[in-house]
Amino acid sequence: MRLHDGRTGELVDVETRPRMGVYVCGITPYDSAHVGHAFTYVHFDVLVRYLRRRGAEVTHVRNVTDVDDDILRVARERGVDFRELAARETEKFARDMGALGVVPPTVSPRATEFVPEMVEEVERLVAAGFAYERGGNVYFRVAADSGYGRLSGLSRQEMLRLAEERGGHPEDPEKDDPLDFVLWQRSAPDEPWWDSPWGRGRPGWHIECSTMALRLLGRPVDIHGGGDDLIYPHHECELAQAEGVPSGAPFVRHWMHTGSVAQDGTKMSKSLGNLVFVSDLLERYDGATIRSFLLRRHYRDDWEFDEGDLEAFAARSAGGLSRNSGVPAGSTGREAFFGALDRDLDAPAALDILDRAASRPEDADARRLLEEGTDMLGLHPSDRR
Repeated sequence: MRLHDGRTGELVDVETRPRMGVYVCGITPYDSAHVGHAFTYVHFDVLVRYLRRRGAEVTHVRNVTDVDDDILRVARERGVDFRELAARETEKFARDMGALGVVPPTVSPRATEFVPEMVEEVERLVAAGFAYERGGNVYFRVAADSGYGRLSGLSRQEMLRLAEERGGHPEDPEKDDPLDFVLWQRSAPDEPWWDSPWGRGRPGWHIECSTMALRLLGRPVDIHGGGDDLIYPHHECELAQAEGVPSGAPFVRHWMHTGSVAQDGTKMSKSLGNLVFVSDLLERYDGATIRSFLLRRHYRDDWEFDEGDLEAFAARSAGGLSRNSGVPAGSTGREAFFGALDRDLDAPAALDILDRAASRPEDADARRLLEEGTDMLGLHPSDRR
């Protein structure tokens, strides 16, 4: 199997090991799941299904960032406890993903469950000279990591721009370098807190994921990923933290990122409010149709969502597959189907093969492939919870 590697920018061979760990960055649960979320998690669901079909025992970890600046802000605005908000939105997210046939992860850790471990990780970085404390905040010292930027490949100027856009606060006067990032931050009077050697506070975003990934999957994590908007700063900072103290093994073997989904020409995001919610779509379309619609874009594609396209697709398909005479000629064989998935998880090509199989109900081999292939891609009725 070959996958595009986010660190090298090239297709690389991915060995199917007897036991594999896959960590996918999950949600910050302060609002409902949108199409961008669904695109990422449906494609990673196919990846995990395929690794398991190839014989791997996969531990799939997808975290919940239940303490974060955004969730605390929204909880404050709504006058609810942040834990209550997180629990409610996490439950809604699980329901929406289940309707799309996404198999629940093996483990779904909440950041608040791992704070003592995060404190330990920050202590190690401070002791090794990779971090420093100022006024109850602890920052990662980017200058101590000569390879910082090795994942994103961005220039310093580009990193500064994105840090400002994505909550990195390069203007913070307590930092030695504007690119230094928070590992531990002192809590405001109305915020949750935990004890630490630096006073009462809470973990930074980046240390949450690297800590949970390492504690639950060990080193190295076979595949780590999420949306491509996480490459910088989140995954770049995770990598710097996790490899800051030498351990003899890399943090991650393979980085995998999905493309961005736009709405009206702008990337779909909670901060911009240009969202199409999965729950709203499920009122008008069945889960298999939405799932198949999402899988007809390659996982690395950037694309624009238009509900008119989904409506037209639903009108010409049944259970997410085209069954009309307009399906182009071509292979309906198993080798071609699984070969498409081996080539950078090419779900669109695999679905084209299933479409052709669906248009030939008189062919026994095509019927067998249709049953096997729909199960593999999560389009089988039993997968839609």
